[in-house]
Amino acid sequence: MAKKSLTDKKIVAQNRKARHDYFIEDNIQGGLVLHGSEVKSLRLGQGSLADCWAGEKDGEIWMFSCYIPQYSSSHEPDYVSRRPRKILLHKREMNRLLGAIQKDGVTLVPLSIYFNDRGIAKVDIGIARGKRKYDKRETQKKRDWDRQKARLLREKR
Repeated sequence: MAKKSLTDKKIVAQNRKARHDYFIEDNIQGGLVLHGSEVKSLRLGQGSLADCWAGEKDGEIWMFSCYIPQYSSSHEPDYVSRRPRKILLHKREMNRLLGAIQKDGVTLVPLSIYFNDRGIAKVDIGIARGKRKYDKRETQKKRDWDRQKARLLREKR
């Protein structure tokens, strides 16, 4: 039987716009505190990280405005789909992120929610610095040129 790679993960939700709007300087993975029905909803592939952000609350890191809909068979009468969710980190990582937040222009952006090989829900957090409009245009020009260059080289063969 083949050995599983360390990158075996089932991505449930991604924030694709984050890489367009921010320079991602570093990534950190953390656990996510969820209710049972939220885990079932995520396993069905529901959930969205659009407009989601992470920040400090009571000396801990929390994820705000993450949309996880109610599981269809769940009967929770007071379910809130956009409630703040706690992110579980080691103390050293938490202190590093809290220090990064204090810097000027640094934001914590959840990049993806996934289940690792043990079936535990994890969130990938990026330490990000905002892009300006000209940075976005420059990135788009570079991406177009790389695509055109690859097309030219492929036709030359």
